[in-house]
Amino acid sequence: MNKSKSRKFWFRCLKTFLKIFIRKPKFVYLGESIKQTSIIISNHVGAFGPLKTELYLDVPFRFWGTYEMNSNFKSVYRYLSYDYFHIRQHWNLFLSRLFCIIAAPLVKWFYSGLRLISTYPDSRFKTTIKKSMEVIENGESIVLFPEDSETGYFDNLKRYFAGFAVLAKTALKKGIDLPIYLAYLRRRDNTYVFDKPLLASKLLSSGKSKYEIAEELCNRANELGLMELEKA
Repeated sequence: MNKSKSRKFWFRCLKTFLKIFIRKPKFVYLGESIKQTSIIISNHVGAFGPLKTELYLDVPFRFWGTYEMNSNFKSVYRYLSYDYFHIRQHWNLFLSRLFCIIAAPLVKWFYSGLRLISTYPDSRFKTTIKKSMEVIENGESIVLFPEDSETGYFDNLKRYFAGFAVLAKTALKKGIDLPIYLAYLRRRDNTYVFDKPLLASKLLSSGKSKYEIAEELCNRANELGLMELEKA
């Protein structure tokens, strides 16, 4: 499947316009590039992680994202003005609420073009897994940002949530051994570093819990962020 076929025409036009203002990162693969359906784990870098991934990662995929962004306008406004801009980006609450009167409709419109897969912090997460498996079986990858951003977004990642391990295990039970690509988008040199892919079967057979696996990948992501790369 071609990525463009999974996005509507109006959204592809919007992305072409946004590319005028959003600089393409340099993509560096420490192993093979993405050639098949995969789980892609990245840091968020505020809004830039999802935005640059959508604009420039040329493989068919769907994002995981918090359910509030797939809800009605009131939920989107509340999430952006308080959770995102005030808590995570540390904006003044009054300014955040004022700004989101304009920003929330635009962001909701943009997210509708992404065809986001909603994630949940409770038992509804099983619907995330079910929808994700439909996407995987359709030949599309899953891109997710598992960092704990409760207090903000940091270059040195604090913690990864383990939902990706649940997805990998579910796919494996269905006979799909997904490659897992760990990636880190670096602010300082606008470089997107992708680690060597690791098969889900190998990762899950290590004997570690999903939380230990998440911690291991979080630590490795930080290593990618600090790694010295050869200059082209």
